[in-house]
Amino acid sequence: MLLLRIRQASTHRPLASLLTGQRMYSSAQRPATIQVLGSAHSTDSWTNATSAILEKTGRNLLHQESHPLSILKSLIFKEFPDFAHYDSLSPVVSAYQNFDSLGFASDHPGRSQTDTYYINQNTLLRTHTSAHQLQLLEAGRKGDTDLLAQAKNGQAAPGNERFLVAADVYRRDEIDASHYPVFHQMEGVCTFTRDELRQAQAPELKHAKSKLIDSTVISDSNPKQAEHTAEELELLSAHMKRTMNSMVTQVLARAVEAQKKAGEPVQQEFPVRWIDAYFPFTSPSWEMEVLFRGEWLEICGCGVMKQSILDAAGMKDRVGWAFGFGLERLAMLLFGIPDIRLFWSTDPRFATQFAPEQISLFRPFSKHPPCPKDVSFWLPETQFHENDLMDLVRNAAGDLVEDVRLVDSFIHPKTGRSSRCYRINYCSMDRNVTHAEINQIQEQVRGQLVEQLGVTLR
Repeated sequence: MLLLRIRQASTHRPLASLLTGQRMYSSAQRPATIQVLGSAHSTDSWTNATSAILEKTGRNLLHQESHPLSILKSLIFKEFPDFAHYDSLSPVVSAYQNFDSLGFASDHPGRSQTDTYYINQNTLLRTHTSAHQLQLLEAGRKGDTDLLAQAKNGQAAPGNERFLVAADVYRRDEIDASHYPVFHQMEGVCTFTRDELRQAQAPELKHAKSKLIDSTVISDSNPKQAEHTAEELELLSAHMKRTMNSMVTQVLARAVEAQKKAGEPVQQEFPVRWIDAYFPFTSPSWEMEVLFRGEWLEICGCGVMKQSILDAAGMKDRVGWAFGFGLERLAMLLFGIPDIRLFWSTDPRFATQFAPEQISLFRPFSKHPPCPKDVSFWLPETQFHENDLMDLVRNAAGDLVEDVRLVDSFIHPKTGRSSRCYRINYCSMDRNVTHAEINQIQEQVRGQLVEQLGVTLR
């Protein structure tokens, strides 16, 4: 389940039109195979997963007990004791798993090379944990012992009728303090036979001062599926919302304990509101927001599972709901972490601040001045996509880049050519950088802009 509302294609486009401007590998530069987690994969014209991204696939932040993301994962796992728990599934999935099995249209923008890291046309780095929904449902029905054995707490749901998936996901995106090309999601799926649904009991709210705001209605824009009765929809949505309300308020209550220890003002209640949303693989769909530290925080996307997914898994007798959210966004607020790059830091001044199963507020250990550099160029005649620029900068400078911003653009009145100027803020999280060091990286960026993206420098 994607945390953010998925963009819908405004027009239908042929598959070939999704091959937009991606030239991270020319045919001459592209290796015949690339290694991902020890396995060799053939490459083709779709290959755009760079070495900087592939190096992240084995970091396993969710398995480091004292890491904030692992701490948050463990806290959420404990809120679902009757679910199977998965946190070791490979990030390498098929295009079918990531898109087709979930009902993504063939022209959906998420399939584009500008949005997704492809190993080859049929294989990619998952963009969301929902890529495993059908796989795990089928494994439960068929008794796939190899896959079921990867579950922690598998005895609680031996047929994967209920499961959580925590995993790293990969998307080409902008560069700033809250966006990173690799982040982590938590996925939850809960299914019932229709008889079980009528008997199901949702958890009691664990925080008595949770105020619920829910004015959502079923409508043509957020419809009931034809396969479900009105009663089934009501039971599914009520069970899901009560379960999510309980889980989120319990986790936030743990954050209040950290506020107390730090001597900060303590929040006494956690208002929750529900908003209509759209996802290709649930209907109706909602987003859940919680008022935390004075701001409405978008926690998750969720909804009633598309019956077509359960049918494809051979589970026509079951109905269900699903949710998903990004761990980084919630962890940044709970732990007070200001820059998403810090999650990948190996600096002991970061790592030693946290302990397993405890939420504690981050204490800044350094602040180094940024070293801004501008780059201006004329756009190529072929299509230009900003995510190609972001990936190129990341590949050249790694985590030395704090953010990249468009500071100027114009169209020449006589030639009609378009010009862009981007400001790249270089800033290390743990040391000062020199202009000589950054100038060398900047020249590499400028050269690769010409070579790989076909721009004309100004």
